[in-house]
Amino acid sequence: MIVLITGISSGFGRAMAAQLSAEGNKVYGTYRHCEDFLPEVEYIKADVTSDKDVESVVKKVIDTEGCIDVFINNAGMGYGGPLEFASIEEARNQMDVNWLGMVRFLHYILPEMRERHSGKIICFSSIGGLMGLPFQGLYSASKFAMEGYCEALRLELKDTGIKVVIIEPGDFCTSFTARRQSSDCPGVHAAYPKYAASLAGIEHDEQTGLKPEYLAKKIARIVKSGHPAYHYVIASPIQKLSVFAKRLLPSRWFAAILAMYYKLN
Repeated sequence: MIVLITGISSGFGRAMAAQLSAEGNKVYGTYRHCEDFLPEVEYIKADVTSDKDVESVVKKVIDTEGCIDVFINNAGMGYGGPLEFASIEEARNQMDVNWLGMVRFLHYILPEMRERHSGKIICFSSIGGLMGLPFQGLYSASKFAMEGYCEALRLELKDTGIKVVIIEPGDFCTSFTARRQSSDCPGVHAAYPKYAASLAGIEHDEQTGLKPEYLAKKIARIVKSGHPAYHYVIASPIQKLSVFAKRLLPSRWFAAILAMYYKLN
């Protein structure tokens, strides 16, 4: 199969590219900065916030291979900190990378898939796209947007043969933690005295989380599946339980549990 993955320089993207390539798929991937290239993967330098770059990537793959069988929207970033201290520019950039980056690619990929009545779209949301996470509010908002977009897209494409799948990872040990841009504006810690302890807990959970190779094997099975599920929560047992609890518990109860977990009590 012909697979296009966004953001393959590290983390999930690199692990998926390695796994899918090893299983015999032809893998193309986008990157902005990369020093360690996988030998069997075709790398294309592109910025997901650039309409021109995105159109060029899709055209190159289709012109070379004739189609894109699987598109995996993985590229993303995150801002950390109290929402009050987030700038409008940060909010705009968060949505531009995480949500509009996906929208741009689908704008050019969908016509080709629809004409063939075939294709699989796998988009990376997060557990943070199912519940608003404190001090990660912009990130959660971008993932909530992705969830709604894909839910609508799935219905619109139900007679086309195209499958739309959402992946909702929990905490994983990747470079995402180091690359998070956390707020350190003057006054932030005075205004939100529990922010530092909460952020330290968030980073600890990520750094001791699951390995991206574990997720890559799960994705490889989804790629091969003829009838994939709509959603896959790929996380530790306790984080899977939190998703289940949110569906069952009254909102006030679940909010109290999150506040306790994130050291806000």
